[in-house]
This record gives sequence, structure tokens and C-alpha cells, in this order.
Amino acid sequence: MSLRPRPVVAAAAFAAALVALSAAAHDVRVRRPLRLPDVPGFLTLQCDLHVHTVFSDGQVWPDTRSEEAWREGLDAIAITDHVEYLPHRRDLPPSLERSWEIAAPLGEKLGVVVIKGSEVTRKMPPGHLNALFLREVCPLETPEWRDALRAARTQGAFLVWNHPAWRGHQKDGVARWYPEHDELIREGLLDAIEVVNDRVYSPEAHRWAVEKGLAVVAGSDVHDPSNLAWHVHEGDRRPVTLVFAKERSEGAIREALLARRTAALSGDTLLGDAAILRPLVEAALAIENPRLSIRAGSAAYLRVRNGSGLRFELTGPGGAGGLAAPRIAVAAADGTSLLEVSVPKGTAPGRRQVALPYTVSNAKVTPEEGLDIALVVDLEVLPPVK
Repeated sequence: MSLRPRPVVAAAAFAAALVALSAAAHDVRVRRPLRLPDVPGFLTLQCDLHVHTVFSDGQVWPDTRSEEAWREGLDAIAITDHVEYLPHRRDLPPSLERSWEIAAPLGEKLGVVVIKGSEVTRKMPPGHLNALFLREVCPLETPEWRDALRAARTQGAFLVWNHPAWRGHQKDGVARWYPEHDELIREGLLDAIEVVNDRVYSPEAHRWAVEKGLAVVAGSDVHDPSNLAWHVHEGDRRPVTLVFAKERSEGAIREALLARRTAALSGDTLLGDAAILRPLVEAALAIENPRLSIRAGSAAYLRVRNGSGLRFELTGPGGAGGLAAPRIAVAAADGTSLLEVSVPKGTAPGRRQVALPYTVSNAKVTPEEGLDIALVVDLEVLPPVK
């Protein structure tokens, strides 16, 4: 009898081996964080402060949220299931505390901070508000929304107005400020506002954050599995709140939020105060050849290194201090970009320091204004060849 396997058997064995290899490959847990620099004195933490599970209207078991966050490179998430809206109650016993209890242990194992929160879900006004850093969610289950927010504040919660431009509340997608929100400000019951929710940026919310001193946050508001909401395997990513914290811990994140050390990140766009964004951009960008020697009437390349995973779009006046530079430039993510600079004929020889002014148009300090920075060059102008 021949010991050679029959072709059908061999093919079946080969197919089974492929299946096993494929399963093994998909079982590998890989974390792929977006590269962002820390800033002087603080860690740059990537946080999603608006996440739902099956314990309200989400489609995912709570500890899956912790693993999704770890895989996508996040440092922290907040479980913010609705207090009032529990559409799965026929299939799952309602429990306002349970989703965090399930998500937190895996988060701890993976090094992801899982914050206990909840979403107070009311009609507009005042709309939906997240309460973060709760000890208990159940006290928020009360008919009067003011009492719910006061109960959260009693626990030291951080309060966020969610998706002010949500079309479920504003049919035209334009956020509106109501007297009830003035009331929240007067009573100290509002700390932050979502300027980005899912893929929607609200310039009105951004402007209110600036005018009223609210922390700028971005939340995914994820309900589906995250790789269905975003094409994560193709580089797409959820919006996050950047929190500049003294350490990677829940207490440090809370302290940073209360101190308004936050920025919103959506795609490649940063949103926040200039005092917050400038150290981040300056930590990301470096000139590899800051000392340039250029003969009058000649050109050279300035090599701008971007150590972050974000692409920065630069616009400027075209130079300064006798050094001509591009009016539009791009600092490519995780790479070095060349900026051609030149010295006009007739420029007097000598050494000088030149600050090339640029505005980072995708780092917005207001809805209309980008972040102003300077690329500093130690320039030596050489005399022309005779």
C-alpha cells in the first residue's frame, strides 16, 4: 500500500493548516498607537471619554471596549452608558454600575485606564451630558436633570456637554446655546464641551469653549465595534481627547481635565488653546540642519523632521529676514520634509538668526485661526562668487 497521501486528503490537510495559521495570525494582539510626543512636564495621553456598551445602546460587551482601546493605542477610555436609555433591557438585566465593573479589570491588565462615567440623556435643552469619575451611577437616575447633575457633582464628577450639534437635537446640525446652559455655567455644573463627536466638528462648540473657558474634548460616542465605525486597519482612527497629565493614572487625568490641559484630535486636525497646542507641535517638529550657509543668489534645503504621526499643514508669508521660503509647506508624518529656501542677490553677507513664521492650519486655536509657530534658522549669508 502506498504511503503517499491521496490528493484530496493532502488538499484538505493543507487547507486546515492555512485555517490554523490564519486563526493564529488573527489571535495575535498588536497595539498600534499614534505617535505623539510628550510635552515639557506632561505626558500626552490619548483618551476616548465617550464610549457605549450593551448595557445601554451599544453593540459591544464592556471588556471588548478595553481591548479595542489598547489595540488602537489609547491610554484611557470612559464607559458612559446612558442612565435613562436602556434599549436592551428585555435581553440584559438593567444595571447602571455593571458595564464599568466588567471593563475595568481587563483595562488594568492591559494598562488602559477605564474611567467610570455615565450619560445623562435628556431632551434639548440641556441635551446629553457625560458625568466622568463617578463612584456610583445610580444616584443620577432621577426625574429632574438638575438633580442628576448635582448628584454627579457631589461625587466630584467632571461634566461634559455632549454633541451640541447632534441632528437628533438640532435638525440643521448647528449647535445652539440655551438659557439652561447659562444656568449650568452659573451653578458650576459644566466643565467641558465636545467640539468633535464621532466625525462631526462643531465650530460653534469650539467658539463657546474659548469664550466660556470650557475644556475642549472630542469623543467617539462609539456604539458599534470600533473597527466597524472606523477603518482602523487602513489607518482611520477615532477622535480622541488629548490630555496632558503628570502621570498615566485616573487621578492625573482628572487633574489635567479640571486644569483644562486638553486638546481635541480628529483625523489630522488638532483643536485647542495655543498654550496647549504650541508645545505639542514644537515637540514634534525639529530642524535637522538649523545652521545654513547660503550664497547670495542661491538656494538650499531646510530639512524639517516631524517626529509625530500627524501631518502638519503650514502656510506663511514667504520668508523673513532676507530668507525666502515656501508660502505653503507640509511636514509629513513620521518623516523629514524639504523646504527650499533662498537668499536674494544683493543680500549683505553675514550671520543672522531668522525666524520663519508659519501658521499650522490644521492646528486650530479658534474656528477661524490656526496656530502660529516659527522655524528658527541660524543663517550665514556668503558673499557671491566673483
